[in-house]
Amino acid sequence: MTVEEIIKKDLGTIIDVRSYGEFMGGHVVDSINIALNEIPERLEEIKNLTMPLILCCASGNRSNQAQQLLSQQGIECYNGGSWLDVNYYKSK
Repeated sequence: MTVEEIIKKDLGTIIDVRSYGEFMGGHVVDSINIALNEIPERLEEIKNLTMPLILCCASGNRSNQAQQLLSQQGIECYNGGSWLDVNYYKSK
């Protein structure tokens, strides 16, 4: 299953890893905000979310870093890239 299909079928949880200020400027409906720098201290919370995780940010760079970090912890997650792309897939 592709990331686009996971988003369209509303499987898992969408996490926006941008800062709170960026998130408040616009985000995917029903996504949650956990900034990239907060991930290590919020691992237990993240592990309790519905999997798989779709990670997004402004361009895909921070979500790629988050994906690598979480994958090393054995968490099923995918880099969704830009939150605008994820939002587009969700609206289709």
